[in-house]
Amino acid sequence: MNPVDPALNAHAGWIVVKFGGTSVSTRPRWDTIRRIAADWRARGKRVLIVVSALSGITDKLKAIAESKGDAARRASVRDEIVARHEAMFAELGLVDRATLQYWLDRLAALAADPRAENGALPWQAEVLALGEQLSSTLGVAYLTAQGLATRWLDAREHLLAQALPNQTEWGRYLSASVPTAPDPAMAARLAALGDVFISQGFMARNAAGETAILGRGGSDTSAAYFGALLKAEKVEIWTDVAGMFSANPRIVPAARLLSRLDYEEAQEIATTGAKVLHPRCLNPVREAHVPLAVRDTNRPELPGTEIGATVGAAAPSVKAISERRGITLISMESIGMWQQVGFLADVFERFKRHGLSIDLISSAETNVTVSLDPSENLVTTDVLAALAADLAEVCRVKVIAPCAAITLVGRGMRSLLPRLAGVLAEFDMLRVHLVTQSSNNLNLTIVVDEAAADGLVPTLHAGLVKAEALRAEDPAVFGPAWSELYAAAQAPRATPWWRARRDELVALGSSGGPRYVYDLATVRERARALRAFAAPDRWFYALKANSHPAVLRAIADEGFGLECVSLPELERAGDIVGGERLLFTPNFAARDEYEAALARGAFVTLDNLHPLEHWGESFAGRDVILRVDLGVGRGHHDKVRTGGAGSKFGLDLSQVDTFRELARRHGARVTGLHAHLGSGILDAAHWREVYAQLAALAQRFSRIESINIGGGLGVPARHDEAPLDLAALDAALAEIKRAYPQFALWLEPGRYLVADAGVLLARVTQTKRKGDYRYVGLDAGMNALIRPALYEAWHDIANLSRLDDPADTLYQVVGPICESGDVLGTNRRLPECREGDVVVVAQAGAYGAVMASHYNLREPAQEIVW
Repeated sequence: MNPVDPALNAHAGWIVVKFGGTSVSTRPRWDTIRRIAADWRARGKRVLIVVSALSGITDKLKAIAESKGDAARRASVRDEIVARHEAMFAELGLVDRATLQYWLDRLAALAADPRAENGALPWQAEVLALGEQLSSTLGVAYLTAQGLATRWLDAREHLLAQALPNQTEWGRYLSASVPTAPDPAMAARLAALGDVFISQGFMARNAAGETAILGRGGSDTSAAYFGALLKAEKVEIWTDVAGMFSANPRIVPAARLLSRLDYEEAQEIATTGAKVLHPRCLNPVREAHVPLAVRDTNRPELPGTEIGATVGAAAPSVKAISERRGITLISMESIGMWQQVGFLADVFERFKRHGLSIDLISSAETNVTVSLDPSENLVTTDVLAALAADLAEVCRVKVIAPCAAITLVGRGMRSLLPRLAGVLAEFDMLRVHLVTQSSNNLNLTIVVDEAAADGLVPTLHAGLVKAEALRAEDPAVFGPAWSELYAAAQAPRATPWWRARRDELVALGSSGGPRYVYDLATVRERARALRAFAAPDRWFYALKANSHPAVLRAIADEGFGLECVSLPELERAGDIVGGERLLFTPNFAARDEYEAALARGAFVTLDNLHPLEHWGESFAGRDVILRVDLGVGRGHHDKVRTGGAGSKFGLDLSQVDTFRELARRHGARVTGLHAHLGSGILDAAHWREVYAQLAALAQRFSRIESINIGGGLGVPARHDEAPLDLAALDAALAEIKRAYPQFALWLEPGRYLVADAGVLLARVTQTKRKGDYRYVGLDAGMNALIRPALYEAWHDIANLSRLDDPADTLYQVVGPICESGDVLGTNRRLPECREGDVVVVAQAGAYGAVMASHYNLREPAQEIVW
């Protein structure tokens, strides 16, 4: 302790800090503990440190406790534990080992105790408690040696376990509970002894004075018990992550830190699968109204998760999605249960008889299905068999296992159901056993086969963010993503061109109505990056993405042909390039459009039998390209997926032979194959698959010269999306090209070339507050940019007028169009906006002006090229 720290008065507040196994297993970690405790002491607080056993030690003690007659095994594990603590003693540079030796001797005595032969439960509890007794002994010696005077506190003197109704003997000794209420007398007694204490997690004593263990997660619970007893100002759980997240960040790197939660939400998240915090630890602090925080020992500068009685006002949102595996379902069916008084009482009495608690319940007129969580129930085959036999006396029983429970947690779940429709569609092809929505409106749980749960949580989390059911940008609830906090340093993305030209854009945006601005340097840069590929033989730009003449000329100058889907597009493109650089790929176009394209010398693509069936003479003696549907669509939204039976594009593979026969009959030559399955794809492997499938199909034809694998090259919109790996894409294409060198390779990107090159400028017209929502209105809406309304596209939005101000206000960014769908961006963090501010909507160079309308008789945004 710093000698200049003032003495604390008797009423100084208490802070309880808990550190887990990894946090007490090295000297640098103990130095961190010392800094944290000393900092609180310097701020005038008394500190109680609660510690777990060194990492891995509890498992070794458990091996001793479960060894029964294997004395050699007990001795071997005992020696490992002794060696580990002696090494830690040396690492900490300690000298006096008398206290440590006491506990090591106690370990030896317990390992040789006759009770070990039958694994008596009181003996097991004493063995398991040794881990924390050893670690706390090392800790108090080290902190004191480092100048922070610390007293050792035996948790069993203060935490009294009480047996619960229907609790088994195993539960009373190895999963005990401690009723707590603030104890001013205890706080006063400790205050008279010192300012900083270390105690053990995981243990208490029972009414007979025996050691009892608090079960899994017991150290968290101990800290909460002490926090309640001392009526602490805060309990801090220090662990190896920054707090609780919106999903398990080990499998969902985009999971967001939950900055603030109330007790009930945290309880639901912990109960339904989150491992950071044990569910038992929340009730004591909730009853005592003690705030709790989860912090990262390795990164103490991170804010962590704060849990309290209330959080700031926020709109309904899913806070987290979690998963529990190893779930067992018990399905009980009986025709006689309908309106039968006491049926459920009879059924549940049997669960009670076998010491099993029930988690989820779903009922129908003739069926009740419940779930058992193995982490709490210790379900074994023998127990299930005995339960099933008992239940068979009153109903038909079916055991369904193993299952996984997927749970969405958040306040106001019922009001979010409309937003969840698209997300829940992910369960369409899965076998769903049970769906339950909690009575407290805090969770929705779906139980499926365990094997079906693989990869489901990341997909659902992404869907929740996309649907705005998980309002990830709401600063009242969410912090940074796991990947932002912990991911290895990544090469920063290039600064968008519009940031460097902010002043010019602000001046331009202030002088009139909405405007699109295109940067041709960005267009050329993208075009040259693709032209550097080794594998493709020809590139065509899909001009439907942006048909501005200056943009088309810039792309054509870089060696691209132009891909068209309508006669007007063909005419505009024909003014810039010759017929040999025109590609016509319409869909359900009229006959005269095909004939006009052929007359211009363009490559013409057919994707249906109808043109050859009814207009065969138009294609006599002509080369045509066949667009096929490979049976599946890809892309960021169902409205941009152009494959599968539900899509209007492409010829079904089952009709290929019919198409070939029609072409032969009319003298048309099929010289190319084409497939385009969707847009916004960021996985380089996609085009390799398409290329390989088309090349294999080409073997069935005699004159195929080219294979067109479409476009759809994605442009990352959100900050957590990785950009398309161009080198990987080129390598994948080159691999297939080596196998099929006889076919020329074509690609037809559109958005990739122009999206980042364009922005939409608009001015703030009004701001509004309605309930928990804040709106900022612009003079441009869905009439200028329909992508967000049409297929939920995400565009980065920034207030150019206040670009350097903190973006700390959550807005719904809307336009002036008389439609509820006139929303350009939901839940966007922006600086406080004011009338007249110039706002930029980024990545608007593709499918912006070309899809604009005069709806509400408003003029579309003007186009300006820089």
